[in-house]
Amino acid sequence: MRESKLNGIFFLLALFFVWELASRSEWVNPLIVPPLSKIFVSFGSLVATGDIPLQILASMKRAAVGYFLAAAVFIPLGILMGLFERCYRALEVVIELLRPVPPPVVIPVALLFFGLEDEMKIFVIFFSCAWPILLNTLDGVRNIDRLLLNTARTFGLSHVKIIWQVVLPACSPQIMTGLRVSLPITLILVVISEMVGSTDGIGYFILDSQRRFKVAQMYAGMLALAVLGYALNLLFNLAHRALLPWHWGMLRKEQG
Repeated sequence: MRESKLNGIFFLLALFFVWELASRSEWVNPLIVPPLSKIFVSFGSLVATGDIPLQILASMKRAAVGYFLAAAVFIPLGILMGLFERCYRALEVVIELLRPVPPPVVIPVALLFFGLEDEMKIFVIFFSCAWPILLNTLDGVRNIDRLLLNTARTFGLSHVKIIWQVVLPACSPQIMTGLRVSLPITLILVVISEMVGSTDGIGYFILDSQRRFKVAQMYAGMLALAVLGYALNLLFNLAHRALLPWHWGMLRKEQG
């Protein structure tokens, strides 16, 4: 794993060198693709002045509300649909109709209902994260060994205790997969929704920089998004390790 990470770092540094050389040598238009050193200087300056942290904070507030709201609604719904066939049959058609709808298409509808306020961005994130969370939870519940459920019922456990003591531990790896898949979707949709209608946030910041032809600042905003995405993935892995240490250990073992 350490060797793999070192190889990745060396490859990234090589890409940085090629970018810098191409811009300095004017193999590409430096007005459109400025030297990477200039982007890093702009990034450091924007971080020091607090411009980028404030924009990221505004975006993350919206992203967190939409993401955790989707988890709070669709994890229980996925469990219910996996355990009770009537519930699944009642909702199957609606879910299969809504699931293929591309999330950006929802933005105009959200604008009609919520305007340009934060509720619009939160709804778009909520809608986008719903399906990976729901479907992974549903698959996790359906893949549980029915012998476990039948044994729990034989011992007279209530539905609540069966869900809490049997179902959740058994399908938790699948739930974590759904949450992990939804994490980058959250970041993508908060940026898109801010570009469509907002006066703050990292998506607005990047688009506004492009409109004012502050190219280095635009790339600095994109760099901030890349760093943010990497940091969120690290935090999710830490949460995964803390909540499901046995599953994390299995994954590490499989990866060598």
